[in-house]
Amino acid sequence: MDKVVASTREAVADIPDGAVLAVGGFGLCGVPIRLIDALLEQGTRDLTTISNNCGVDDQALGVLLYAGRIRRTISSFVGGNKELARLYLSGELEVELTPQGTLAERLRAGGAGIPAFYTPTGVGTMVADGGIPVRYDAEGTVVETSAPKETRVFDGVEYVLETALTADFALVRAAVGDRHGNLVFHESAMNFNPLAGTAGRITIAEVEELVEPGEIRPEHVHLPGVFVDRVVLVGPEGKRIERRTTRPRPTTAEQSAAPLAAGGEEATEENR
Repeated sequence: MDKVVASTREAVADIPDGAVLAVGGFGLCGVPIRLIDALLEQGTRDLTTISNNCGVDDQALGVLLYAGRIRRTISSFVGGNKELARLYLSGELEVELTPQGTLAERLRAGGAGIPAFYTPTGVGTMVADGGIPVRYDAEGTVVETSAPKETRVFDGVEYVLETALTADFALVRAAVGDRHGNLVFHESAMNFNPLAGTAGRITIAEVEELVEPGEIRPEHVHLPGVFVDRVVLVGPEGKRIERRTTRPRPTTAEQSAAPLAAGGEEATEENR
């Protein structure tokens, strides 16, 4: 079955208002930016997103945040995004915080048909006991908090019950894909992409390179085509930088002094 669609616009055309989206990537690495941009252009709103982080300021999922299209996010890390903080604290966005490894396992469980699982992560904290602010009102008062979770002891160790996550649609980005939907992710883009891809009822992949069936060796497939419903070729693009940190270039004199600072000896008449 040929799963290739002609454009990102066509790929996301049936994502309705109020949909739940599982989105691959970490920071700006492996994020399906072109599909997100198409969703922005389409005007879809009231979205719930499941992702490690909800984009950065005005990039990746951040473009949907700035446009007011996301109603709720289930994420692990929400730092570094000023707009998310503003929306959250002003009551315009619901935030469900989940430990990173737990978030990954909740997606994996959802894709595997496992309804829930026990983990020691979060025991003895507000993750298990409840009380994490989920929603504020316009005055900054907490109006909804996370509920307490079931705990249980196994072999003398306490665990907390976490439920699986599934989504109406999953958006992922792969380095290589074939027409049957088999995908290969590049290095750290393996982070949340395969997990999100299995958790979506309909999974849409943007790929940098499209090949014919059989060109990807079976043992090299990271996400089998059985999980993927649509493939759209977007080609390579310049990698975006999440946070740029620079320092002044050293002068010639500073470069010459560097070996001495590292413990080198200055040549003298005695040791020449």
